[in-house]
Amino acid sequence: MEWDMLEKLFPKILSGGMSIIWSLACLFIGVKVINFLRKLLRGALERSNVDTGVAQFLDALVKFTAYAVLILALLARFGIQTTSFITLLGSAGVAIGLSLQGSLANFAGGILILVLKPFVVGDYISACGCEGTVTEISLFSTTLHSADNRNVVIPNGTLSNSNIIDYSANETRRVDMSVDVAYNSDLKHARRVIEEILDKDEKILKEPSYVVAVDQLGDSGITILIRPWVKTEDYWEVKWRTLEQVHNRLNEENIDIPFPQMTIHMEN
Repeated sequence: MEWDMLEKLFPKILSGGMSIIWSLACLFIGVKVINFLRKLLRGALERSNVDTGVAQFLDALVKFTAYAVLILALLARFGIQTTSFITLLGSAGVAIGLSLQGSLANFAGGILILVLKPFVVGDYISACGCEGTVTEISLFSTTLHSADNRNVVIPNGTLSNSNIIDYSANETRRVDMSVDVAYNSDLKHARRVIEEILDKDEKILKEPSYVVAVDQLGDSGITILIRPWVKTEDYWEVKWRTLEQVHNRLNEENIDIPFPQMTIHMEN
């Protein structure tokens, strides 16, 4: 009797044992494959110079997703219905997504900024009514350091949907300046004085060449446009120095820089 029972149970025990061995083999191989894929991902992120925090987050996300798929596959191997688990996870994902819409938007914006790279750490940008040097690009926000020593934190969702001006994107920049001279001034002489100042400044580039030209005839004077090209890092130094030198030299040459004035005709 006992032998008959063993004969009947033996195939089931053998089948169950083989299923366990096969599942353990699948688990072992799956873990190896997941570790290999994570290693490839980390290598790709390091070569792309992605922020360390972002790399860690993506690695954890891939790890969680891969292990969840592996566990569900093993449960299905034993005949356990996984539909209810998937439905539960989907419902939880929808609920979490609805409650964290703003955070998810910032997360998506951070991914776009890190992938598309409209700017990088160290660039001086202007966006969302703020400007400063980018000091950190995290997954949910970007931090700017302003010229007056303030830290400005901008959510990535807002930043990725706004106009961004990157002043550090190119190696050179044009400095736009202007000065007004009186209508009775000698324009040729005024232009020659300004050109001498620009020619002597070693930080002003020869190519592209600068422009000194009459821009408009204003109410109180004639506007002379001054547009030299400089390296991006020399922009403010050249602008401030040039404006000061132009003012001093025009005064030395007795070329009037007019102030706003109005002529009034009075009737008797």
